[in-house]
Amino acid sequence: MSIFMGEMLGTATLIVLGDGVVAGVLLKASKAENSGWIVITAGWAFAVLCGIFVAAACGSPAAYINPAFAIGITIAHGGSWANIPQAIAGDFVGAFLGGVIVFLQYLPHWKGTDDQGLKLAVFCTGPAIRNVPANLISEIIGTFVLVFVIAAIFSKAASPTGVAAGFGPYLVASLVWGIGLSLGGTTGYAINPARDLGPRIAHAVLPIPGKGSSDWGYAAIPVIGPVIGAALAGTAILAFGM
Repeated sequence: MSIFMGEMLGTATLIVLGDGVVAGVLLKASKAENSGWIVITAGWAFAVLCGIFVAAACGSPAAYINPAFAIGITIAHGGSWANIPQAIAGDFVGAFLGGVIVFLQYLPHWKGTDDQGLKLAVFCTGPAIRNVPANLISEIIGTFVLVFVIAAIFSKAASPTGVAAGFGPYLVASLVWGIGLSLGGTTGYAINPARDLGPRIAHAVLPIPGKGSSDWGYAAIPVIGPVIGAALAGTAILAFGM
C-alpha cells in the first residue's frame, strides 16, 4: 500500500474514534451523554494509538496522521520532503472520511440534538473564550509540546537502546492524553490541521438536521497554529540535537 493510503486510513481511524467519543458525550440520547472531559480526552488518546497502528500497517511507516507533525519532524531531522505532500493529502482525505463515518454512526441522534454548537463540536474544535491571538497561542503551544516531547521520547538520550518495537504509539497516546487534560481546555486542542479542517468540511456538506454554521471565521486558527507550533518545535529539536 502507498503512504497516501496508510495516512488516509490511519487518519480516518483517528477521526472515527476521536470525533466518535465527542459525539457520544455531546449528542442527545447517547448512552455516553454527559460523561465529560475525561472521557473525551481518553477517547482521543486511544484514537491516536489506533490511528498510528493502522497508518503503519497500511503503508505509511512514519504514521504521521497529522500534517503539522509531519512538517515539524521533517524540519527536526532534516529528512526528505518527497513523501510529505502525499502524506498530508492522505491526512486531509482521511479526516473528511472519518467525519462522514461519525455522522453515519450517530445518524438518529442529530435530529434529537437541538444545540447547533454541540453538533459542530463533534466535528471540529472551537475556543472556550473567543480571542484570536490567545487561541492561536494555545494551538501553537499545544502542538509545540506534542512534537517536542515526541522527539524527546524517541531521543537517544531518553531511550539509549531505542523504544521497544510497538511500544512507541502507547507513549505518544499518553502524551496526547496529557495535552488534552492540561492544555485542551482553551481551544479543544486541535494540534492537527487535518483533524480539524477535514471534519469541518464534512460538517459543512453533510445533511445534518439543524446543523447551523461551520464557523469558518475560526477555521484558520486550528490550521495555522499547529503548523507554526510544529515548525518551532522542529527548529528547537534541531537546535538541541535531539
